[in-house]
Amino acid sequence: MDRGRRLRRSSTAMTSQVRVERDLIGTQDVPATVYWGVHTARALQNFQISGVAVGSHRPLVAALGAVKQAAVRANRDLGVLDGERATVIDRACQEVIDGHLDGEFVVDVVQGGAGTSTNMNANEVIANRALELLGYPRGSYDKLHPNDHVNRGQSTNDVYPTAVKLALITALGELAEAVGALADAFGVKAEEFADVPKIGRTQLQDAVPMTVGQEFGAWRSTVEEELARIAEARRLLCEINLGATAIGTGITSVIGYPHAAADHLREITGVPVVTATDLVEATSDTGSFLHLSATLRRTAVKVSKICNDLRLLSSGPQAGLGELRLPARQAGSSIMPGKVNPVIPEMVNQVAFAVIGNDLTVTLAAEGGQLQLNAFEPIICHGLLQVMGWMSRAFDTLRTHCVDGIEVNRDHLQEISARSVSVVTALIPVLGYARASQVAAAVLDGRGGVRDLALATGSIAATDLDRLLGHG
Repeated sequence: MDRGRRLRRSSTAMTSQVRVERDLIGTQDVPATVYWGVHTARALQNFQISGVAVGSHRPLVAALGAVKQAAVRANRDLGVLDGERATVIDRACQEVIDGHLDGEFVVDVVQGGAGTSTNMNANEVIANRALELLGYPRGSYDKLHPNDHVNRGQSTNDVYPTAVKLALITALGELAEAVGALADAFGVKAEEFADVPKIGRTQLQDAVPMTVGQEFGAWRSTVEEELARIAEARRLLCEINLGATAIGTGITSVIGYPHAAADHLREITGVPVVTATDLVEATSDTGSFLHLSATLRRTAVKVSKICNDLRLLSSGPQAGLGELRLPARQAGSSIMPGKVNPVIPEMVNQVAFAVIGNDLTVTLAAEGGQLQLNAFEPIICHGLLQVMGWMSRAFDTLRTHCVDGIEVNRDHLQEISARSVSVVTALIPVLGYARASQVAAAVLDGRGGVRDLALATGSIAATDLDRLLGHG
C-alpha cells in the first residue's frame, strides 16, 4: 500500500512538470516551465544537428520579435485582431526584441522546413508569454493562439526571410565598423612610415623603389573600398516580402497588410525596408543573400592577402625578409626557444578560408531552391551570420593585436634600398631601356654602384642623375 501511494505521488509530480499540447501528429509532453510549445518540441526531436540554437544568434531573435511586432500592429490597425490580444502580443514581442527570452529559442539552426521550426518557436514563445500577461496558464491556446493570433496573416515563407534580412543588416553594421576601423589603422601606419624607403616587389622579385608608407596606404585603400560594397549589399537586403504569406499571393492576409506591416517594421527597426514589387518573385529569390555572400568572400580574401603580405614581410627575423616587426603575441614553439609566429594574421587567413567555404554553401543552397520557395534559407542564414561574426571579431583582433603595434626595421630597409639595382628603372627616361639594363647587369656583377656606372655611360649629367635617384 505504501509503495503504491509513493508511485502515485511520483506520477503526479512528473505530470505537474509537463503540460500536454496537441498538433496534427498527436499529443506531446512539453516542459511546464518553458514558453515554447509542441511544434518546438517536435523540432528538438527532429533536428539535433549543429548543437547551435537559434537563440545564439541575437540579431535573428531580435529580428523575429520585430517582424512579429510589426505584424500584430498592422493586424490591429486593419481591424483583424482585437486590442486586448494585440496589446499583450506586442508587449511579448518587445521582450523578444530586448533579449529577455533568448533562452527560449531552442531549435537547432540547421533544420528542414524552410525555417518553419524557427517561426513556430517564435509564435509559441510570444503566445505563451502573452497568455501569461493576460493571466492565463501557458498552453491556454483557446484564449490566444500561436497560429491564429501571433501568426495572423503570416507564413514562415515571408516572416523568416524578412527576419533573416534584418538580422544580416544588423551584422553588416558591425562588420562595416570593423572594416572601417581596420582601414583607419592601416592609414595611421601609412603616415607613420611615409618616409621609410623600401623596394617594391613583383612576383617576389625586386621591382622599383617605394616607401613603406605607400605600401600601408595601399592596404588602407584595399580595405576601405569594401565599405561601398557592404553598403550595396545592405541596400539589397532592405527589400522584403512580408505580406507575401505562403508563395507571394498574400493568401490569409487582408488588403493593405503588406505595406502596413512594412511601415511598422521601418518604425520599429529604423531600417528603410521596402515591400518588393513582385511578392511571388521575392518569396523564392535568394539573390540578395548570394550578393552578400560574394561581398563577404571578396572582403575576406582581400584582407587575407594583406595578412599573407604581413607574414612574408615579417619573416625571419634573421633568415627572412625582416622588413616589419609584428607584435609578439605568444611563444611560437614548444621546442624551438625564442620562436614567435605571426599568429594573428594566421587566424585571419583561417577565417577567410571559412568565409570562402561558406560562400559555396550559400551558392548551392540558393541554386537548390525549387519553384515558389527556397527551402534552404536556414543554412544560408546561419552560415552568413556566423562568418560575419567571425570576420568582425577577426578584423578587430587584427587591428588591435597586430596592425596597431607594427614596427618597421628602418636600418635594414635603408641598407637594402641604398644598394638595390631596382633604382636603375628611374634612369630609363634618360638612358633608355637597353643602356639602363647594361648598368643594372654591371651592378649585379659587382662592378660598381648605380651612380658611378650610370655616370660612366656619359649619357647623363650628375645633377640629373641625383635628381632621378632621389639624392638631390
